Formats: sequence, structure tokens, C-alpha cells
Amino acid sequence: MRLTCWGAAGEVTGSMHLLEIGPRRLLLDAGLFQGRREEARRKNEHFPLDVHDLDAVVVSHAHIDHTGRLPLLVKLGFAGPIFCTPATRDLASVMLPDSGFIQEKDFEFLKKRGHNHLAEPLYTAHDATLVADHMVSLPYERPLDVVPGVRLTYTDAGHMLGSASVALDVADGGAGGRATRRVVFSGDIGRWGLPIIRDPKPPRGSGPADVLIVESTYANRVHESPVEAQAMLAEHVNRVAKRGGKIFIPAFAIERAQELIYELHSLERDHAIPRIPIYVDSPLAVNATDVFRLHPEAFDRSERLVRETDDLFRFPLVKYVRSVEESKALNGLRGPAIIIAASGMAESGRILHHLRNGVGDSRNLVLIVGFQASYTLGHKLQEGDKEVRIYGEMVPVRAGVATIGGYSGHADRNELKRWVEGLGEPPRRAFVVHGETEQLQAMAALLTSLGVPRVDIPKPGEPFDL
Repeated sequence: MRLTCWGAAGEVTGSMHLLEIGPRRLLLDAGLFQGRREEARRKNEHFPLDVHDLDAVVVSHAHIDHTGRLPLLVKLGFAGPIFCTPATRDLASVMLPDSGFIQEKDFEFLKKRGHNHLAEPLYTAHDATLVADHMVSLPYERPLDVVPGVRLTYTDAGHMLGSASVALDVADGGAGGRATRRVVFSGDIGRWGLPIIRDPKPPRGSGPADVLIVESTYANRVHESPVEAQAMLAEHVNRVAKRGGKIFIPAFAIERAQELIYELHSLERDHAIPRIPIYVDSPLAVNATDVFRLHPEAFDRSERLVRETDDLFRFPLVKYVRSVEESKALNGLRGPAIIIAASGMAESGRILHHLRNGVGDSRNLVLIVGFQASYTLGHKLQEGDKEVRIYGEMVPVRAGVATIGGYSGHADRNELKRWVEGLGEPPRRAFVVHGETEQLQAMAALLTSLGVPRVDIPKPGEPFDL
């Protein structure tokens, strides 16, 4: 066997790992690189593999940094199966066309502005719709031979709806042989106690995994607990509502937006927050919420709200906004309100309009509930910049800015440790991915302390014989 990490190697985004098993070639994820426009474009348009040589793709979950190059893969001629969970299939069917649509609109906008040397979109919305023809959905805990001699089993990663950790049992001598080697790919590991979804379930085998490929996003950090996060959310809502302000929440349209709706629903039922309007201003978030309703089998039945209501995402205070006209009308709102809008790092989308109109008012609050990369508008607000550039104009910041770290969908250091221990015996070898330098090194040290005898931090395109 041979492993080559072509994405999320030495960085967080672009998850893509090639596993060669004899003549078979499996791709684990095919995600988009995200970041500064030109750098991300350069990485995304260079696909390092001949897609005709790939036998199958195994997807861990629907986030764009794990699925966003699937349309490009199909566009280049990949004709094999793409394995994923049922919820991942349905979410990707919404998210990937949206990604293609955004690329098309960005291209049209910049072309109108006189940028004549633009690269074409990586793929269109139509290209993205073709991915669904290749998707084969596989429920959790249902083993399936994805190629001869390689058996795939998904377990719940607890990161988002449909997210999975991957166990590949490789038969000695090909199809029909005895399984002698196990490769585990963590995907993105979630947290214990998150709203809506179940807790992570590490793929435990009868012995130690031979190879572990594991994420490290927050390997050097400890989050607030979900209970503490909910209490902080209630405190902010009460304080801002009392002074008549608005709360602007830049939120990822998939999972984070739904978690916030769920939490606000729970707080409203408990009379812990005032009855102020809540607007979800993101067509993608609205569509994704509809997908959540299709998959109650993935919800955590131990949670009170899941047991007590038939619809987690509809209650009198919440209104879903699709049209541009409705979105613009929110700028004229008076009195307290909560506006949840994408993007999660405040780099694009409708949240920019709300921030441009609202950050100058000291009654308002910008509430950060997710990771903010260092170059983004969200990070600049988080760091306390008194003036920020939005749509080319410098805007003074008088609104308050607060951060709640407990809504992160990624496991922190203690939870990563718990997940690795849940595998049973320490893996024989581990590869640390999906993190920045400090986090990668912290995860490598953690694995070593847990008894993993060999730990590598791969570079992009660096092959390892297993």
C-alpha cells in the first residue's frame, strides 16, 4: 500500500488523500482549497491525478473543503462510484451546485468590472449536478466491498449531519482473502454533546489500526462546552435585545446555521431569551435545513428538544429568507433582531450587506461562532479592528464583537484524545493532516504520548509506503 496526501497536508482545507492498494486506487475526499482567491484558484485548478486511473472515491462528509472538487473530477472524466452516507449525498446535492453557481456569478461580476484575464469557473452548477449520478450511499455500520479486497465501513464522526469516519479493511491476497490490514481515516471529528447530531463513534476494530490518517484542526485548544456555549448565547441575546440592537451572526450555511436555529428554539421554549425575530438569510442554509428534515434518523434521540418536537427548525420567531428583496429589506429593520447569514468567515454572501449597514451602530453585536482564518473580515472584526473594508469601502466599527468557541464542530485537544483512545489499541502508524503547523505538531505529540510508535506529518504530494 501507498499513501499520498494531495490536500489538507500542512494546511486545513482541500482534503484529498490517495490510497494505492496493489493495482487499486482509492481517493479519500476531493475537497476545494479555500483561502486567498488567487492562491486557492491556483491549487484548485491543478488536479494532480489522472482521474481515469481512480477506481472509487470515498467521501467523509459534505463540507466543501472535502467534496468541492468532485464536480471537477467528474468533469475531467471520472466514471467510477463516489461512496458517502445518505445525508452526505443529499447535502452535497445542494451544496455542490451552489458552489458552481457562485463561481459562475463571481466570474460574471469580475468580467463586468473589466477583469479581462480571468480564468473560467472550475465548474458550473450544471457540472455539479452530474456528481449525484455517481454517488452510492452507504449507511453507518454497513460494511461494503468498494473494490475487490477492500471493505468500507462508516461510523458516525459527530461533526455534521451525515459525517463519517472511514475504516477500510484490506484483504490479504485480494478479493476473498483474509482481512489483515486496517486503514482508518478520521474525516473531521466532531464533539461530544453538540446539538442535533449524535456523538462521535470511533471505528474500533479487533486489533490496532495499521494506519491512521487523522485531523488536527484544534489539537492545541480546549473549547467551551456546548452547555456553556448555550448560556453565553442567551446572555448575548438578552443584553443586545435590552438595548434595542441587532445581532449579526456570520454562520456556515451547513450545520452551524442549523445548530444556532436549534439552540435559539430551545432557549425560546425555556423562556430564556426575549421573543425577538430571528432571520435566516441564506438560500443555501434554507435548502440545507430542508435536507436536515429529511434525516431525523441521524438526530440524537437523547436530546430533549429532539424528543419533544416534530420540527426542530420551525417555531414562531424564525423566518427563512430566500429572495434578494427580502434580504435587502432587513437593512431597514428597527428594534432588536437576530440575523444569521453566510458566509461563516464574513468573506462573501449576504452577511456583508448586513455588516456594512450595521457595524457602525454601537447597539449592535457581531457574534462569531466559528473558525476565522487570519486574512478574513471575520478575523479582523474578532481582533478588534476599528475600521474594516467592506465592498471596497472603509467602514467604522462601533458595534460590539464577541466570540463563542463552544459551537465549533471540530473536536478540541481533549476530544481528539478521547477519539483516538476510543479506537482501542494505539494505531501502528499515524499521519496527521487537516491543520496548521502548530496544530499538526500538537497532534503528533499527542499521538506519541498515546503510544503510537510512528507519526508523520505529510507534505503535499509526498508518497509513503505503508
